[in-house]
Amino acid sequence: MISEKVVKFIIGNICRESPIIKNIKNPYNDEFVAKIYYAQKEDIELAIQSAINAFEGFRYTPSYQRSEILEKTSTILSNRKTELATLMTAESGKPIMYSNAEIDRAIFTFKYASEEAKRIGGEVIPLDLARNSENRFGILRRFPIGPILAITPFNFPLNLVAHKIAPAIAAGNTVVLKPAPQTPILAIKLTEILIEAGLPEGVVNVVPCENQLAESMVRDDRFKMLTFTGSANVGWYLKSVAGKKKVVLELGGNAAAVIDESAELEYAVKRIVLGAFGQAGQSCIKVQRVYVHKDIYDNFTSLLLSETQKIGFGDPSSPDTITGPLIDENAALRVEDWIKESVTLGAKLLTGGKRTNLLIEPTILTDVKPDMKVFCEEIFGPVLTLHKFEDFKQVIKDVNNTRYGLQAGVFSNNYKNIFYAFENLDVGGVVINDFPTYRIDHMPYGGIKDSGLGREGLRYAINEMTEPKLLILNFP
Repeated sequence: MISEKVVKFIIGNICRESPIIKNIKNPYNDEFVAKIYYAQKEDIELAIQSAINAFEGFRYTPSYQRSEILEKTSTILSNRKTELATLMTAESGKPIMYSNAEIDRAIFTFKYASEEAKRIGGEVIPLDLARNSENRFGILRRFPIGPILAITPFNFPLNLVAHKIAPAIAAGNTVVLKPAPQTPILAIKLTEILIEAGLPEGVVNVVPCENQLAESMVRDDRFKMLTFTGSANVGWYLKSVAGKKKVVLELGGNAAAVIDESAELEYAVKRIVLGAFGQAGQSCIKVQRVYVHKDIYDNFTSLLLSETQKIGFGDPSSPDTITGPLIDENAALRVEDWIKESVTLGAKLLTGGKRTNLLIEPTILTDVKPDMKVFCEEIFGPVLTLHKFEDFKQVIKDVNNTRYGLQAGVFSNNYKNIFYAFENLDVGGVVINDFPTYRIDHMPYGGIKDSGLGREGLRYAINEMTEPKLLILNFP
């Protein structure tokens, strides 16, 4: 499966060991994947110092050199796509078609970052706008902020790591990365690839560790920024203890899709099914709530059930699998409990709902009340709730009736509805005629309300990871 059965963490471009070793197992069949060393307190201190020391030189690295490192990383990822996709499926249980797609996205992320590294510009600002400010103008440039702490989740174990590391390198910053405990191997492999591509010593340090050590880093004022992707509860807690450093949070959601009477029905159904059940719904912008106009509701429901029955389900190594296992037993049991709870409270189960080990059947629920967890919380599993609406303006209010605001999808060919949705949906992104699960890696991505703070997407992440500084020139 992979050549190394023991994987070491990396500090200062050196692979390191510790007395603590954890096993990584395949979520689908519980097969052993690898052992991984966990960093301890003294390793964390070494990683922080490594990032601090490296920043003093890397901040002055010319743009073309940073760009070349990112470009070479993209090329190496492309050359090793099959190997890395196979490892991703083994480590995370992600269906192989989605693993291949994620490698492609990471290749794009580093390629585009290599281009953005050459486009970090500024502006000339006229300052002679008042009589007492004659003969003055300003030059604004962006400068790297310093060592960055990055914490990443399990569901995109390569590309969400890339979204932290690639813009940081492009901007001239250094990174200490704490990967998800379920999927640390891909992050370490990526760091090895970066070193192969010429990354200087200490620019990226990856330290799998216990949560209390990660929290100690969040509290450490030597980091100039925390960038975190994960659950809302954890993210907002970490922000509360992060001190004065900059914080970017990419958190969860319970994304909605609205299908009005002008939508292309069969297309909408196919996209909704993929958005709801792809990779077992383990995406923060997976389709969770679906609102369908009353005039097409029955037809839509019939098509939806038919399309759901066709889903490839089970073994993630099969090329046809759409819905594989959840990441671990706790996740599977939680999703199962939420489904059962909703049915007990009056929801109707149209299909699915059964659990076998870490596999949960694609599940569709109706008659769901707003206070049920499957509606108001982020389920992060292969569950969809179905709702009927009559008035478009009212359904936009219903979509907004949540603490989350990441993305929403609207299927419509009515331009009035499209622009009304864009102006009135309380989300970071409105996707027209596609599911809210859509993302391309250079777009500004992020949410409002409990769904996050700040934006990712290469140029937008670079802005977050740099500080503007103004040079004021006077020529009397």
